[in-house]
Amino acid sequence: MTIAMVFLRIYWLRVPWRLRLFLLRGSIVLIILHASFQVTKWSTTSDRLNVFVNWLAIAGYQLLVLLFSRLSPRWLTVPCAVILLIPLFASSILQPLVSLFQPGSIRRHVMDDHHFYEVVPWANVGGGNAGVDVQIYYSPPFVPFLRHRLQNVPFNNRECNAYSAFATLGPAPRTVIGHCPRWGAEPAGTFDKLLPFR
Repeated sequence: MTIAMVFLRIYWLRVPWRLRLFLLRGSIVLIILHASFQVTKWSTTSDRLNVFVNWLAIAGYQLLVLLFSRLSPRWLTVPCAVILLIPLFASSILQPLVSLFQPGSIRRHVMDDHHFYEVVPWANVGGGNAGVDVQIYYSPPFVPFLRHRLQNVPFNNRECNAYSAFATLGPAPRTVIGHCPRWGAEPAGTFDKLLPFR
């Protein structure tokens, strides 16, 4: 994709003007869509579709930066474009693309008609710790393919058996309780966290 974008930048003036207009508008729309997802914490219920939108937005940003490098003075715009693209490629393009082709998907656990949660594992390789984030979502009935993240309940294996964590709605409205079973050597029960919806 990066090589294709570079060639597109080189031969930009040979691209039909309708296609150029479509690519420019599409890039801007995808960037705004992805940014709005990040700011509002809304997303689709498909993790692969979310990653695909993220990846397309990054590709659109990459195209806009490469087209910026065509402007004068080139001695300034080209180095600026390179500086903007180098960290972006490693941190934001490769990792989401890997996630797009992962064979497994995160299981969705229903809490009630409109609320559900997902248990997302994480690992701190350097710190030798691991755990999960229990992410709580709301899915509106009129657009069930969208979801809004309401809260994130983190657990790590040092405090409990994080991979067995789950969530229930709290006793008060707009609250959630994250439950994490204690290890076998500890007293029976769960390590709980009561948090409000954001």
